[in-house]
Amino acid sequence: MMAQLALVHPVPEPQSAPRGDHEVIALMVGEGAKALDVGCGDGALLSLLARERRARASGVELDRVKAHACVARGLSVMQADAETELAAFPAGAFDTVIFSRSLQGFRRPGAVLREAARIGSQVIVSIGNSAHWRSRLHLLTKGAMSEPPGWGGFEQAHRWSIRDFAALARATGLKIERAAPMSHSRPGAPFAKSLWRANWFAEEAVFLLTA
Repeated sequence: MMAQLALVHPVPEPQSAPRGDHEVIALMVGEGAKALDVGCGDGALLSLLARERRARASGVELDRVKAHACVARGLSVMQADAETELAAFPAGAFDTVIFSRSLQGFRRPGAVLREAARIGSQVIVSIGNSAHWRSRLHLLTKGAMSEPPGWGGFEQAHRWSIRDFAALARATGLKIERAAPMSHSRPGAPFAKSLWRANWFAEEAVFLLTA
């Protein structure tokens, strides 16, 4: 059962430069949209959406410490296991459901995506690209897969290439409306004007999906 954490004493939020995928995600979220950030972590994206898009943003976070820290900053965050608790939300409850570097940590990402598409009009997902040329070179020379560039510290039950995720999205019945390849935390990865090139040269990508 989802637990809404009680707000006690909000503390000022530290200002820092937004993460690259967060900036791209914010551009994909409509002004004033009702948004759910699944695996919201420290709440940085929630704050950005409220500030820049005037979004009615809330989050779900499994880690109790992180969830409490978000609530202490005045953010609307529930401590819950989204893998099971997304089913508790009614259909069409949100304009946008977001997985910012979080979907790869779920055991059953396809099922989670289907639930997200049920409760949101659109789904935004940012992923690390395990097929980036540096990751391929590491596999070739070291005999082991490396983390996607810039993705140290993020839990990954699944390592996907950009093509892998595109195939997963389509297999779950979702349409890719937009996709932004990124390198060095900036959109428009060099040579990434096609899926094939993005698969080689983009460090990560942000997808906008609809049912």
